[in-house]
Amino acid sequence: MRTRFAIKTHAFLEKYFPERRLFLRSESDTRFIRLKPETQAIAFFTGSAVIGWSIIATAVLLMDTIGAGSFRDQALRDQITYQQRLNDLSAERDLRTQEALAAQERFSTALEQVSSMQSELLESETRRRELETALDVVQSTLGTTMKERETFRDQFAALREQIEAGETPGADTAAADSTLTFLSDALAKTAAERDQVVADAQDALIRADEMETEIRLMEEKNDLIFRQLEEAMTVSVEPLDKMFEAAGMNPESLLDKVRRGYSGQGGPLTPLSFSTKGEDLGPDARRANTILKQMDRLNLYRIAAQKAPFASPLKDPFRFTSGFGYRWGRLHAGTDFAAPHGTPIYSTADGVVIHAGWQSGYGRLIKIQHEFGIETRYAHLSRIRVNVGQRVSRGDRIGDMGNTGRSTGTHLHYEVRVGGEAVNPMTYIKAANDVF
Repeated sequence: MRTRFAIKTHAFLEKYFPERRLFLRSESDTRFIRLKPETQAIAFFTGSAVIGWSIIATAVLLMDTIGAGSFRDQALRDQITYQQRLNDLSAERDLRTQEALAAQERFSTALEQVSSMQSELLESETRRRELETALDVVQSTLGTTMKERETFRDQFAALREQIEAGETPGADTAAADSTLTFLSDALAKTAAERDQVVADAQDALIRADEMETEIRLMEEKNDLIFRQLEEAMTVSVEPLDKMFEAAGMNPESLLDKVRRGYSGQGGPLTPLSFSTKGEDLGPDARRANTILKQMDRLNLYRIAAQKAPFASPLKDPFRFTSGFGYRWGRLHAGTDFAAPHGTPIYSTADGVVIHAGWQSGYGRLIKIQHEFGIETRYAHLSRIRVNVGQRVSRGDRIGDMGNTGRSTGTHLHYEVRVGGEAVNPMTYIKAANDVF
């Protein structure tokens, strides 16, 4: 027996879906199919659900297509902007390099001028001492001569008094005449020497004033050159300090490692030293040594930057498809770059290839070991162009983009690992944007 609920349900459905009969006629027979209200209601709701699902799915697909088109356009614009930024940074890097070379040339010229100035100062000091010694000798000689002249004058006056008094000097007359002649000659010679010494002293004073003026002008010029060099070093070194700090690297410990690997000494960056007695070399020498240290720091930074992955693995247009971080509860240990199949892949720093082959999940994979415990990985490649043990430099082509391994489309999976731990590759790429 039907329940009361079933009877009410049947009556309700029959109101909107009355029972119908569908006649099927053939040549010899006629049949009919009875369509109950329940059957019609099920068919109606099923058809409505299918039609509604079709409409919603179509709308979702249309919205996704429109959104994907807008995203692709935006990604293309971002890619063009990024490429232009890279070109501008490359040009700026070349300009910085030229400025550093020009600064080094100016510094070398300044060092030559400083050396010349110091040589002239030493010569002038030597000449001054010689003149002082000569003046002392002349003054001593002049004093002795003046005393002898006074003595001879007294003797001459005594002889003249004897002659005027009518006294005969006797045998001393000839000696007195000879003495007078000698005294006259000595006095004349002494007067000439005195005049010459006075003239030489005046010339020495004039020359000393001229040399003092020249030294002051040279010191002002030298100070200007030093200021220009100091400013050039500050402009060149400070951005590199910020770049390595932004990449999470300690600049001082990093430079110590580079210095230990390149410990040769000599050449233009050797500190100035004009004395072996440990004496103070003066403010100019201290400033010159400070600039030399900055130039040495800049050179070490250049070596370190070449050995760390401060570059993009792609030079052709691309778009970012996935960043570093957790995704669906799992760590995505790198950054994904999408571009056409076969796009060239480049090494981001100098290093040695430690793996070049297939690895589960990564597909065709290249691992490069760099300095400072840094390793880079390039995965899902379609072709590998390097071998294990091969040394590569920044910008060398090492492979082609592909879709091997666990991948949903053509792209490059790029990783940076420090001490075996994965870090965000964009930290290095963005840090270099302010310098290169």
